[in-house]
Amino acid sequence: MTLFRIGTRGSALALAQAGLTEAALALAFPDLRTERQVFITRGDKKLDLSLLKANEAGGKGLFTKELEDALLRDEIAVAVHSLKDLPGHNPPGLAITAVLERAPTADVLIAKHAGGFEALPDGARIGTSSVRRARQLRWLRPDLRVEEWRGNVQTRLRKLAAADEVAGILLAQAGLERLGFDLSAGTLEFENVTFQIESLAGRLLPAIGQGAIALQSRADRPEVSAILEKIDHRETHIAIRAERELQRLLAGDCSMPVGVLTSLKGDHLHLRAILFSADETLPPITAEAEGAASEPSKIAAEVFAQFP
Repeated sequence: MTLFRIGTRGSALALAQAGLTEAALALAFPDLRTERQVFITRGDKKLDLSLLKANEAGGKGLFTKELEDALLRDEIAVAVHSLKDLPGHNPPGLAITAVLERAPTADVLIAKHAGGFEALPDGARIGTSSVRRARQLRWLRPDLRVEEWRGNVQTRLRKLAAADEVAGILLAQAGLERLGFDLSAGTLEFENVTFQIESLAGRLLPAIGQGAIALQSRADRPEVSAILEKIDHRETHIAIRAERELQRLLAGDCSMPVGVLTSLKGDHLHLRAILFSADETLPPITAEAEGAASEPSKIAAEVFAQFP
């Protein structure tokens, strides 16, 4: 293969993930020539769509379809995705051939004032574009006013700095760290503004695939698969196989109000999930299962069987 074309969205985070992919390929194949091709997806164009209303956004493929179409046309060898953006089913002919090592999966509260989640005032306004985050926030704190905030990380941080009436926003730790933000001191510095940071690990369960980078390719390109499999992270791939099987069983896409937490210790896999119904007056359902890491689909099926 003379040239390995890599497809990516054009956001700063997507480009950072493409860079991580290129670095992994360069380490495994020093002589491989790569070329980056940038795509604008429907989700990037249609900023008026509500991601908190799945029926309006059309969830599936909102941030992925253009890259997948390019794969099917054989214009690129691999599409680099945030795995949590991918629907539960690959289009016919495509597969998640590899995943890079997972970053931390926690959601992070970025607030204007110290004290963290518990110190948010009664009725505080919080911004997010995630149905999963919104439902878990409202379940933990029914007093909070959760509002839709879209845009890339930098756009949301600027909006937060300018919006006096909004107490904070929720973002993924993985994305912030991949963009180079240092969260170790419990603060985030951005354009001369200091925000307070609190990890919500233990309070909010992450999205399916959160923190993982998916490398999607055509199933009928064995020469591409052979390259990508060399940079596949086994432990991450086992975990996301369980999570995505649960997503498939739920017939869900990336806008479903479901959170998961997967842990892999040696050859033992544990999967915990929380699922919210369409009726916001009903409590969420929680389920968990564990077993051999060699059977991630079986573990996912055991979790699914606990949902009505």
